[in-house]
Amino acid sequence: MNDQSILLSLDGGVARVTLNRPDRLNSFNTAMHAALVDALDRIEAEGGTRVMLLTGAGRGFCAGQDLADRAVAADGRAPDLGDSVERFYNPLIRRLAALPFPVICAVNGVAAGAGANIALACDIVIAAESARFIQSFAKIGLVPDSGGTWILPRLVGQARALGLALTGEPLGAAQAAEWGLIWKAVPDDALAAEADALVAQFATAPTAGLAATKALIRGSWANDLDTELDLQRDTMRRLGQSDDYREGVAAFLAKRAPVFTGR
Repeated sequence: MNDQSILLSLDGGVARVTLNRPDRLNSFNTAMHAALVDALDRIEAEGGTRVMLLTGAGRGFCAGQDLADRAVAADGRAPDLGDSVERFYNPLIRRLAALPFPVICAVNGVAAGAGANIALACDIVIAAESARFIQSFAKIGLVPDSGGTWILPRLVGQARALGLALTGEPLGAAQAAEWGLIWKAVPDDALAAEADALVAQFATAPTAGLAATKALIRGSWANDLDTELDLQRDTMRRLGQSDDYREGVAAFLAKRAPVFTGR
């Protein structure tokens, strides 16, 4: 990858993706969007990934869109923000939701605007206690994009979602965890170890089962109970034929640690 705004490492079934524009609080410009697409393409093309960790370099996770990259032109012509959302942010959110393995986000500092909602689009979000989540769109006359208006009320309810979105007030990590916006908040100096522990857990877990759980829970918003029960039945039938299920049962009966292959 020539553009160093995204750092990628692949090792032992673990993909580590780091947003790397620390001088701009890892805010997105067009080149960074392209670099992230390249990283995700490589992860999917190489195969074998069982967990992905997303984090930011420096003192922040992501400040969202770099406004200097899409400012009003000198002649007064406004940028097409809908085009930017359709080309970059919408595909990213859809892709994170569809990846067939757990996606962990370690929020190491401020997560603002699209940066907050990209974090919340991941499957498990852990944050340093000093981190803050800010729906900063209200401050510039916009709406929460990158899935914000969809995910916020589903995570914290309409009253809190409206409060966050309309005021743009920062929400600290501890309160975000208390409200159910994220999985947990941890001391700043424990964030890396906490993320690594989750990565290690998922790198040796039954990946197909985790991917199916992710898909069912994410898809359940559109289903009634009968539909979800049928999907559970069909998924259990499929997973019951997997190597990981056979290994899990064999290990349980033998009272030994399982060795899952992700198949």
